[in-house]
Amino acid sequence: MAEEIIVPDGVSKTDKYEVLILQLRSLVESEADTIANMANISAVLKEIFGFFWVGFYIVKDEQLVLGPFQGPVACTRIRYGKGVCGTAWKEQRAIIVPDVDECPGHIACSSLSRSEIVVPVFHHGKVVAVLDVDSEFLNYFNETDEKYLSEIAELIKF
Repeated sequence: MAEEIIVPDGVSKTDKYEVLILQLRSLVESEADTIANMANISAVLKEIFGFFWVGFYIVKDEQLVLGPFQGPVACTRIRYGKGVCGTAWKEQRAIIVPDVDECPGHIACSSLSRSEIVVPVFHHGKVVAVLDVDSEFLNYFNETDEKYLSEIAELIKF
C-alpha cells in the first residue's frame, strides 16, 4: 500500500518542498522501478502544488519521449536542442521560462501553459530524462523551484 503524501495547508513553497522531499525519498527508496517512481513523483507534484502540467520526458533514440505525467495531453517527442525541454537536455542545466510566449523556439503543447521550468535528470553525468513543469500563471517559477525540483530529479534512478 502506498503512503499518503501529506503537506499542511498554509505553508510556504520552501516548506512544502522540504516536507515533500522527505516523503518522496521514502516513497521511491522502496520502489526500484523508474517509471513507477516518475509516475508517483508527477502525481504528487501535481496534487501538492496544483501545477498545470508535470511530467517526465525520457531520452530514447536521440530524442525525448513522453514519460509519466499528470495534466492535459502533451507533445510525444521532442528533438535534441528543441524547445525548453530539448534545450535543457542539450545544455545539461535547469531552465526557467517566466513567459513561454516570449521564449524563442518554445514548443506549445497547450496554449494554457504560461510559464515553465525544466530540470535535467542525470545518470553517470549524462542527461537521461528531464522533469518538465508548467504553470498557467506567468512568472510562477523561481530559484526555489529550481533547487527543490533538482533535488527531486536526483531521486530518479536509472
